[in-house]
Amino acid sequence: MRAGAIVLCAVALASVSDARAQVASGDGERPSIMFNRWQEDWSVLADPAVPREPFDDLKYIPLSNADPKTYLSFGADLRERFEANDAVNFGVGGTKAQEYVISRMEADADLRIHDEVQAFVQLQSDFAPGKTIITPVDRNRLDLEQAFVAITEKLGPGTFKFRVGRQQIGFDLQRFISVRDGPNIRQSYDALWADYEMGAWRFTSFFSQPVQDRDLRAFDDYSSERLTYGGFRVERKLGGLGVVTTTLSQFKQDGARFPAVAGNEYRDVLDTRLAGAAASFDWDLEAMGQGGHIAGEQIRAWALGSRAGYTFDDIAWTPRLGFQLDAASGNSNPHGGTFGTFNPLFPNGYYVTLSGYTGYTNFVHAKPSITLTPAKALTVMFAGAAQWRQTMADAVYTQPDIPVAGTAGHGGQYTGTYFQTRADWQITPHIATALEAVRFNIANSIREVGGHDGNYMGLEVRVGW
Repeated sequence: MRAGAIVLCAVALASVSDARAQVASGDGERPSIMFNRWQEDWSVLADPAVPREPFDDLKYIPLSNADPKTYLSFGADLRERFEANDAVNFGVGGTKAQEYVISRMEADADLRIHDEVQAFVQLQSDFAPGKTIITPVDRNRLDLEQAFVAITEKLGPGTFKFRVGRQQIGFDLQRFISVRDGPNIRQSYDALWADYEMGAWRFTSFFSQPVQDRDLRAFDDYSSERLTYGGFRVERKLGGLGVVTTTLSQFKQDGARFPAVAGNEYRDVLDTRLAGAAASFDWDLEAMGQGGHIAGEQIRAWALGSRAGYTFDDIAWTPRLGFQLDAASGNSNPHGGTFGTFNPLFPNGYYVTLSGYTGYTNFVHAKPSITLTPAKALTVMFAGAAQWRQTMADAVYTQPDIPVAGTAGHGGQYTGTYFQTRADWQITPHIATALEAVRFNIANSIREVGGHDGNYMGLEVRVGW
């Protein structure tokens, strides 16, 4: 989380989770509070020219007189969000309107040794007062969010990095592999991670058992071989064209359940992305294909994601006109021996909206938007979007991949239109706030199974130290 450089969410800023931290050092500036707290370098406080704040004696505790890069640092984060939602799952199944607060508290300790060894620990405590439908990502009274050891070494012409332990992983805009910052509990992974960066190239290999939240007692979250994800990734900087990445990975899940099939799920995944910015234009294009098998059926699924925009730098409030086009396959023939429902893996709900009305499965999504910057620390976005099912044979899905009961094989392809407004304000380097409102007008494909239009509002405050 950031409270300094986080401009909460919106989808456009989710990629900070995998960004390489560039922190001021020795130039009289304090580091920012970052989305990933372990990326901060508080050794800059060894420089007496850096402005001081209360409790800096805990932000930087030197452990070596000879080496300012050997130190211990503590941090903390608080996120409070009030949410009102009158159409959970579009009201299908008798779900009622809810008004509640989701509260996330985190505390971390970061030990650095000579800029080569890092031991990072982060605890979490999450509550959802007033929420009547508690999901596994809502409440976790006390648990270990991250605990890993990392090693960084110069190796030949590049730099080698290795991490082992509980950690958080997010790729790019986090369409499919994310830290899951939208809900109350972020997604952690018990993982091995290694990458080698050399010039314009970066090679990454990883294997993980994603952490499952339980909350029967303190420190009872777990991972197991029943759910695994790992792979290999290559990234290449292309100068003016931006960055291209290709990821080959495998996802395994025991006991998966979809409307048309249930069983052990094995997916082989190929993902390619191109992102960049030039001459006031920005773009992010991604495609994912999935093979493998589930319950004797061959998986053939796919997804596309794209965001592009143009920013008018010479106009007041620097408006950015944006357009987002996304699609993901559904299961077109429930009895054909081939399974086509796309699995979004570990998606970030911020990418569409916080409301949770839309899952990245069996859908086509077109979204124009305009973003304004009335002040340096304030952005306001207005958007409208239309949605369809990729195939009527499969269900309508809400976030992340929950089918709306009764919609598979019934109704039309069009699922609805929504309007979204979002404002983000960085009040101070430590405090940020955001307001998001969504109105979703459903189509007959959802209304015929008992659904109704949806209204969502979220007001959020984040504090980081």
